[in-house]
Amino acid sequence: MKNIDTVFSPRALAHVLQRLGLSAATPLTVAFSGGLDSLVLLHSLCRLREEMSLRLSAVHVDHGLQTASAEWARYAQATCAGLNVPCTVERIQVSGTAEYGLEAAARRARYACLARHVAAGDVLLTAHHIDDQAETVLLQLLRGAGVPGLAAIQEMTDFSAGRLARPLLGFTRAQLAAYAQQEQLQWIDDASNQDMRFARNYLRHRVFPLIEQRWPGAASQIARTAGLAAEAAGLLDFLAETDWHACRVPGHSALSVTELRKLPPPRQRNLVRYWLHRQGFQAPSSRHLEHVLAQVATEPRSRYAAVRWPEAEVCRYRDELVALRPCRAADLAMSLSWNPAEPLNIPGVGRLRAEAALGDGLSQERIGKSTLTVGLRQGGEVCRLPGRAHRHKLKKLLQEAGVPPWERGRLPLVYVNGDLAAIGDRWVCEPYVARADETGWKLRLDPV
Repeated sequence: MKNIDTVFSPRALAHVLQRLGLSAATPLTVAFSGGLDSLVLLHSLCRLREEMSLRLSAVHVDHGLQTASAEWARYAQATCAGLNVPCTVERIQVSGTAEYGLEAAARRARYACLARHVAAGDVLLTAHHIDDQAETVLLQLLRGAGVPGLAAIQEMTDFSAGRLARPLLGFTRAQLAAYAQQEQLQWIDDASNQDMRFARNYLRHRVFPLIEQRWPGAASQIARTAGLAAEAAGLLDFLAETDWHACRVPGHSALSVTELRKLPPPRQRNLVRYWLHRQGFQAPSSRHLEHVLAQVATEPRSRYAAVRWPEAEVCRYRDELVALRPCRAADLAMSLSWNPAEPLNIPGVGRLRAEAALGDGLSQERIGKSTLTVGLRQGGEVCRLPGRAHRHKLKKLLQEAGVPPWERGRLPLVYVNGDLAAIGDRWVCEPYVARADETGWKLRLDPV
């Protein structure tokens, strides 16, 4: 990730592109804000376009957070038109500011938008540089991040269906500014970049000038830490992959609590972080991680426990640790009319559908023209299964079958004229079971 020259130039950028394997066959999309950094990246790529046969396009994301954002979008389109680069403007709504903070919420929304422009084989380019990397390392350090967090910004990583590259990560902000002045470029100055309420701005304008005054070149030295941390994170991932194969439940993404307990605490923490990351969850905070491991260390009285944070829910049931995405609460009091010939969308649960099958499912003859309704557990439900002489409480059936508690409350119950006839796609109660020579409705549940 070293900068090739003491100054930034298209030739220096060409060396980086070649090292990253970004050839003429790779469609390149620049995340173009219109600021100095992204303008330098786009302008220098255009200088290389003919020589390297580059396939360039740009995406400008309008967050709508500034009064001048519409004007910036017009500037981005005009600049790209002047450089003969196709430009798409995306206008987005930033949500989750109370949950994540404005900076993080805007970043999440921006990358979610950019991901839609990265198809298989495509590469998205962003204009992060050495100073951005150094700021990120310090922010992660102040947040108490571990080794993966200190690895900070990666030069190349998987993203959406393609990849994300930061070819300017070996150059300083001053080097990019010198190029912009040399080429007499005109860029957008976002006034919010001076707002000291934002942590990154405070570091950039108040803290780093003092650090650089005492330790010239400190940004490059701090950024080097990210490279060392990335190497260490790779080794930790290698260890976690080994532990994952030893602790995973065969055929599932769950972890075995028994096997996880055999690992020392540092390896437990490393594995749980890795396990969550490979399923697409953001890393838990240290507090949430310790709560998860506390559920591993002891037996919950109900054999079930859950640790929740906004991005995930980790549930312990019996000997398994399962990671789930939080979903909207289902309406426990709902009662929906249903025609089995049509799929039924159940809010907070999923889609219930029925397939015609001979000798299986709900007997079409016994249902006849009865009214079918679908609801959720209220407690006290009973069902007599085929071949059994007595009825059993639904709670007991679910426990015997090992149905996890988080699934029990979302299991739709099908009633015929108010009589419990089917329990999701798991059981059909007597006398509604289709006989061998009868056509039935085989139920299928597609969860949310």
